[in-house]
Amino acid sequence: MPEEIFPVRWENNRVLMIDQNRLPKEYAELSTDDPEEVARWIETMVVRGAPAIGIAGAYGIALAALKSKDKPRDVFTRDVLAARERLARTRPTAVNLFWALDRMVKVMESSNELGSSELAQRLFEEAQKIHEEDYTMCRRMGEYGAPLLPDEGGVLTHCNAGALATGGYGTALGVIRAAWEAGKKIHVFVDETRPRLQGARLTAWELTRLGIPFTLITDNMAGYFMKKGFIKAAVTGADRIAANGDTANKIGTYSVAVLSKAHGIPFYIAAPLSTIDFNCPDGEHIPIEERDKSEVLSVIPGAEAYTKIEVANPAFDVTPAELITAIITDRGVASPPYSQSLRSLK
Repeated sequence: MPEEIFPVRWENNRVLMIDQNRLPKEYAELSTDDPEEVARWIETMVVRGAPAIGIAGAYGIALAALKSKDKPRDVFTRDVLAARERLARTRPTAVNLFWALDRMVKVMESSNELGSSELAQRLFEEAQKIHEEDYTMCRRMGEYGAPLLPDEGGVLTHCNAGALATGGYGTALGVIRAAWEAGKKIHVFVDETRPRLQGARLTAWELTRLGIPFTLITDNMAGYFMKKGFIKAAVTGADRIAANGDTANKIGTYSVAVLSKAHGIPFYIAAPLSTIDFNCPDGEHIPIEERDKSEVLSVIPGAEAYTKIEVANPAFDVTPAELITAIITDRGVASPPYSQSLRSLK
């Protein structure tokens, strides 16, 4: 197993992904040269986390281009655009996916002088560039965010916003990691993050590898530990940030923000600039993905008896900007009012 974790990577004209559905029980990589399979892996959460989904989407476009490199340019363009539409249908909330897909298509449309084979190489290079940029952005977020965390004490995080969710290093977990590497004596409180348990399965796995001390708690324990004074700050990632600072993240994040506000604890968001949707005015305009009810029922022993009950499973919720202390980006830390500070970073 590599020392640094890269959930998506390119090797020998194939896309390799860590199968995050099998962690922590088993570390396994899947490999494909088929953009359709990349799309299915995004849908089934083999790969997840907004930045990582964007990178996967870019590599999916590169695979489609490689498959069509010997075709006439008009057929090549049609095939790449078809792949773009398929990948765009996978998950609606994470804006990084659409940002990456549109960036790849823009490169294709601005390269009319290139033949299909040359353009396929150009698109591969652009996908690699998106991946490399994301890793660099995560390291910068760590540098900007680490000073905001307490010198010692508990820091709560929700879901997984570590290397597994990005091009490497992590957003929210990258901030925690940078603080730890800077010598801060922090102790992480990891929400399980139901129903898919990304905190229990993935964040706990990453922190164990990094040697950062942590305590795993169920989602409904956060208020208890805040009231007891164990938690000094909370930091999460984001899947889409509206222009006014309203932030969509894994379901349950809103509850963490409300609890943080009630206990006077700073609540931070860590995300690259590509997660900010400047065309989205506020959280009411962020599409929320609804996933299959089986994910909710899977953690209930004997749930097969519930054949007809109604189950809701929104994958994300929206935290209003007024509950967010600061938004940590790769270009600096934005403070309220976010409609001004975020745009100034752009």
